[in-house]
Amino acid sequence: MSQHRQSNVRNLLLKALSPDDFALLEPHLQVMVTELRQPLIRSNTPIKQLFFPEVGFGSVTTQGSGKQVEVGVIGREGLIGASPILLGTDRTPHEMFVQNAGEMLGIATEALCAAVDQSASLRKLLLRSIQVQLLQTAQTAFVNASQTIDVRLARWLLMCRDRVDSDDLQITHEFLSIMLGVQRSSTTLAIQALEGHRLIQARRGRITIRDRQTLEAVADGGYGLPEAEFTRLIEGA
Repeated sequence: MSQHRQSNVRNLLLKALSPDDFALLEPHLQVMVTELRQPLIRSNTPIKQLFFPEVGFGSVTTQGSGKQVEVGVIGREGLIGASPILLGTDRTPHEMFVQNAGEMLGIATEALCAAVDQSASLRKLLLRSIQVQLLQTAQTAFVNASQTIDVRLARWLLMCRDRVDSDDLQITHEFLSIMLGVQRSSTTLAIQALEGHRLIQARRGRITIRDRQTLEAVADGGYGLPEAEFTRLIEGA
C-alpha cells in the first residue's frame, strides 16, 4: 500500500506531478521532522539527499569575508538541493538549512536521479522549478542592490508569509540581519519603520504582519515576479 498519497502531500511541486511521475518518487520519500537551523546541504560536499518541504522552509546562503547572506528561500513550492544535481554536478558552494522548522519529505539523490532518467516529464517539471528558483535569486540580487533595507525586509517577510500560512513569523532581529546581510542596528531601524506605519507588529522573537496589501506596495515590485513564474510554470503546467 502506498505510504504517501499524492492528494495528501502538501508540497506543491509534488502535487503538480503527473500520477505516473509521483509514483516513481513515492516509494523513496521519507518523512523528516525538522528543527530550526538544521543543516540540509553543506557547502562543497556531495549531496546525498534532497528535500521536499511540507511544513516550514529552508534558506539558501552564501558566505564570504566572514559574512553569511541569504540568496534564496525554498518552501513547499520547491525541492531543496535540486539545482546542482539536475544541472549536472554533485555539490554546491552554498549552504542550505532549515529556517522555519516543520516537516519535509527527504529523497535519496540516487533515487531522484533514477526517476528523472525514466521520465522526461518529471525532468521538465523539476527543471522548471529550478527556473523559478534562479529567478528568485536574481530578484534578490536586484532588490539588494537597488532598494533600501525596509523595502528588502518587506519583500522577505512576504516570502516567508507565503510559506508558513500564518501572519505570525518567529524570527529574531539577529537572524534577520544575517538573512538580509546588514548590521543588526539597520535591521532594527527597518523593523521600526514598517511598524511605525502599522504594517507589522514586532515582539521579542516574533513579527506579525498586519497589512499585507500595503506591505506588498512597500516591496515596490521586488516581490511577485518569481511567484507569478511559479504559477505559470508549475501550477499552470
